[in-house]
Amino acid sequence: MPLSHKSRIAVLALVAATGAGAGWWLFLRFDPHAADSPFPPCLFYSLTHYYCVGCGITRALHALAHGHIGQALAMNPLFVLLLLVSPLVAADMLGWRSRHLQPLMRWFSAPAFWLILLPAYWVARNLPWFPFTALAPG
Repeated sequence: MPLSHKSRIAVLALVAATGAGAGWWLFLRFDPHAADSPFPPCLFYSLTHYYCVGCGITRALHALAHGHIGQALAMNPLFVLLLLVSPLVAADMLGWRSRHLQPLMRWFSAPAFWLILLPAYWVARNLPWFPFTALAPG
């Protein structure tokens, strides 16, 4: 018997909450900066010594788990900003559509937006001049 729409949303919410809770515990318990950290280093950075789009996300999540928003922004500002917007995107995908947010949701649902934003961020955070150096994990 297939699940109803509300049941599917409830199951997804439960899975997301469980995963978020487990992740929160990991980031409270373990420091990605420590030498004995269970978190792996960025493979792309290890091979190339260039920052990828995701470099700094683990340290940003650790900082957020400890309430250090400024430090999280210093690690990966794009990720932190997208993390703030993600509940709105999720609500829109689940059917809650605010008339005021529709222009923003059109941007986020357009592949061209992501195909421009992510490579541009990737390149910008590796440029050696200010203000681009502020995008590198600090």
